[in-house]
Amino acid sequence: MGRISKGTLQDARDYAFLLLKFRLRSEKELCERLKKKGFESGTIREVAGSLKSKGFIDDRLFAKAWIKSRLGRSLGLRRIRQELNLKGIDKEITDTYLNEVKKVYSEQDVVKNIAQERLEKLKGVEPRCARRRVYAYLLRRGFSPEIVIDALN
Repeated sequence: MGRISKGTLQDARDYAFLLLKFRLRSEKELCERLKKKGFESGTIREVAGSLKSKGFIDDRLFAKAWIKSRLGRSLGLRRIRQELNLKGIDKEITDTYLNEVKKVYSEQDVVKNIAQERLEKLKGVEPRCARRRVYAYLLRRGFSPEIVIDALN
């Protein structure tokens, strides 16, 4: 397979730490990367359990950090929820943190600002076409259709 044996526990642990060095990861995400690298499921379970017990992987901490970073990129709560689901974060954890965020984060204001900016850039385009483009853009960013329609009206 390569220069080093892929099966040892230490190799798996080293690779996991290498991945965690770049950014936080969910337990599912880390396990998938180890599996993709060719480690056996028993080794992966042992490494994940060890890292979890020592606090190196924590889905709650990961979810909180992920939400913060994604809000900084002006993404909608629907998209963030979907991304966390794909990363294997428990629905209960996702709901808890997103409900906290809803108290201080106004999707309506963000959508209005983005819509205004995008419509400014599309000044020369026929108005209906420009609105359709902005609508599609905002939906791709994870905002709900209701909020987008409200902002565009």
